[in-house]
Amino acid sequence: MRIGVVTFPGSLDDADASRAIRIARGEPISLWHGDADLKNVDAVVLPGGFSYGDYLRCGAIARFAPVMSKLVDAANGGLPVLGICNGFQVLCESHLLPGALTRNDHLHFICRDQALRIDDNSSAWTSSYANGQEIVVPLKNGEGCFVADERTLDELEAEGRVVARYLGANPNGSRRDIAGIRNARGNVVGLMPHPEHAVDLLTGPTLDGLGFFTSVLTSMVNA
Repeated sequence: MRIGVVTFPGSLDDADASRAIRIARGEPISLWHGDADLKNVDAVVLPGGFSYGDYLRCGAIARFAPVMSKLVDAANGGLPVLGICNGFQVLCESHLLPGALTRNDHLHFICRDQALRIDDNSSAWTSSYANGQEIVVPLKNGEGCFVADERTLDELEAEGRVVARYLGANPNGSRRDIAGIRNARGNVVGLMPHPEHAVDLLTGPTLDGLGFFTSVLTSMVNA
């Protein structure tokens, strides 16, 4: 299975995402932000980093990249897409997911291993987990506070679209402890922590992140 990884100017976790895909036994395919071409991939990861220097707002410029014109249409057509950290911000700016990511409520960059609870395993990217399963993956962000109006938050909760929630102290002030959400169809997921850094015990605290990448491969086999 071919999983594209988009590199924007300022992306810094694209190589880690490709490595995680390879460990999960997928084939990572590099996609360049300036090319309006998805190279016939079966899924796409928008990695973490600081796309276009995070000028204006995080993800605000990346949403206009040529590759995004193809990606938005493909995602709306059912292509599985995972946005991690900056990728989550790009998905919100592209209106593929609701809400926004704002400055952490304490106004400091935070980097630590973070406990999460998987609250929805029906998406293309979380099916390898059990509902209620607790995992630990790295978290690193300065603008990871998920916000939305109360009506949107209520809709996300009612439709079971909160895929992961922070456990313990909320690291950034995200509303309702939300760490990740999905779209209604379940093929687009945004997650603020970094599962790609928890796929190898040599470099990560756990192997708990690998499930995000095996999930999408399984979903494609079963499609």
